[in-house]
Amino acid sequence: MIRSELLQALCNDNPDLRPEEVEQVVDIFFEEISTRLAEGGRVELRGFGTFSTRKREARIGRNPRTGDSVDVPEKSVPYFKPGKEMRERLNAG
Repeated sequence: MIRSELLQALCNDNPDLRPEEVEQVVDIFFEEISTRLAEGGRVELRGFGTFSTRKREARIGRNPRTGDSVDVPEKSVPYFKPGKEMRERLNAG
């Protein structure tokens, strides 16, 4: 599902809201998750999962075009752990 499909589905489920209002809610939702992660926090959505960040250590990488070694600095990367209900739903036969 892409963002426009999500907006359309939410508009269909909530005909009392204008499309602009639905888009504003979705924008706020994703902005709040991004802001919390950027601050080093975590976001838990019960039944869905938890978003957090993990540190990726500095390492020596390779430039695929030239094969030269490249220093890759330490960085934070997003991490998602699905909740129990999500895992059960995905594995239901």
